[in-house]
Amino acid sequence: VGTLPGGCDSVGRCFCRPEFAGPRCEQCSPGHHSYPHCYACSCDSRGAVDNNCSPAGQCRCHVNFAGHTCNQCALGFYGYPSCTPCQCSREGSLHSTCDQETGQCSCRPKVTGLRCDSCVPGAYGFPH
Repeated sequence: VGTLPGGCDSVGRCFCRPEFAGPRCEQCSPGHHSYPHCYACSCDSRGAVDNNCSPAGQCRCHVNFAGHTCNQCALGFYGYPSCTPCQCSREGSLHSTCDQETGQCSCRPKVTGLRCDSCVPGAYGFPH
C-alpha cells in the first residue's frame, strides 16, 4: 500500500510514498500514524513536544496540555492556548482543579472568588 511504482532499489528497499517508511514501506513515517492508512499526526504546535505521535495518533503533550493532538489544557490548567495553572485556595476550594476555560475554582460553602479565597457577603473568618 505504501510503495511507489517502480519497485525496489538494488538492495531490495522499496521506494515509499512520503507518509510510509521501512524496507518494504510497512510502517508509517515520522509524523504519521495508523498504518496502513498513515494519517498526518497534526499535533498542536503550542501544546505538543513535536509533530510525532504514537502508532494510534496520540501526540506527546507538554505538561500543561492534553488531548489527542495536545490542543486543550490538562487538568489543573485553564485558558487554552496559554494553559495557566489553576491557583485554587487550599482552604477555600473543594479540589485543586478549576474550570478549564475560565479558571474558576469550585468553592466550599460560604466561600467565593475565582480562586475561592474570600468569604461570601455576610460571612467572615476566612480561611477558618
